Amino acid sequence: MSAAPERVLQRLDWTVIRRLDGMLQGDYRTVFRGNGLDLADIREYVPGDDVRYIDWNVTARMDVPYVREYLEEREVTAWFLLDLSPSMDFGTARTKKLDVLIDLVGALARVLTRHGNRVGAVLYGRGVERVIPARTGRVQVLRILHELMDRPRPKSAPFTRLADLIEAGARTIGRRSLVFVVSDLITAPGWERALGRLARRHEVLAVRVLDPRERDLPDIGAIYMTDAETGEQMYIDTSDPRFRARFLAVAARRGAEQLAAFRRAQVDVLTLSTETDLVASILRFAAQRRLARAKRQGAAS
Repeated sequence: MSAAPERVLQRLDWTVIRRLDGMLQGDYRTVFRGNGLDLADIREYVPGDDVRYIDWNVTARMDVPYVREYLEEREVTAWFLLDLSPSMDFGTARTKKLDVLIDLVGALARVLTRHGNRVGAVLYGRGVERVIPARTGRVQVLRILHELMDRPRPKSAPFTRLADLIEAGARTIGRRSLVFVVSDLITAPGWERALGRLARRHEVLAVRVLDPRERDLPDIGAIYMTDAETGEQMYIDTSDPRFRARFLAVAARRGAEQLAAFRRAQVDVLTLSTETDLVASILRFAAQRRLARAKRQGAAS
């Protein structure tokens, strides 16, 4: 294993993990864990079950009463379903979307393993390429970072099918777990249903990794643009304000559709950018989850 993962983890310890420790005061549960992460399973209600454990969201979707079965232990098993397709190599000269993904996974994996939790990963590049079984400890974090940083990077690949990654995760992950789905969502359609099915069994958090130039095209004149997924080239004139306006409108519509899909699946989404601070984004996400949880508890009381 190369020294690069060790250097990345040391940098994250100083620039991300220590800052989160200070600002969250160790309360990572409020960031990662929603209601019922201590569940062993969800099953159909049978007479005699405690009605307080009925899962009303699942019951409404299935039209049959379902109840939650809880675990006694407090440890969490976390899985990272990671989109490493060629479009993730896009970004500025300083930061690519893949760099953001690596920093996020390294920081969260280290935070979770320091508290005795296990982490694993499913990697998707030209397809589902590798499953890293869930283990705990610093060595496991370094192993995941090594797989992310030292893997071959194809210049082109079949168009991404995020549904394949999500479905592979569903087949791989056993008992109820915390699942991070990390992608730029440049993908063939169909991932929404797969995500919804995954969220019925696991606590799922989606992470959208974006670059501002994918939304707001700069005026840099006539250029050839290359599709990172397929290698196809297209000649466009970025100096045309009407083209830039259409480009922006399409990107905005696609983003709104993605957020609507997350709401339908009842999955919270953390949006990261190549130009924003990782710690600030996580803290903002944590505050939003606290507020949403307080509103749900207030409505239920």
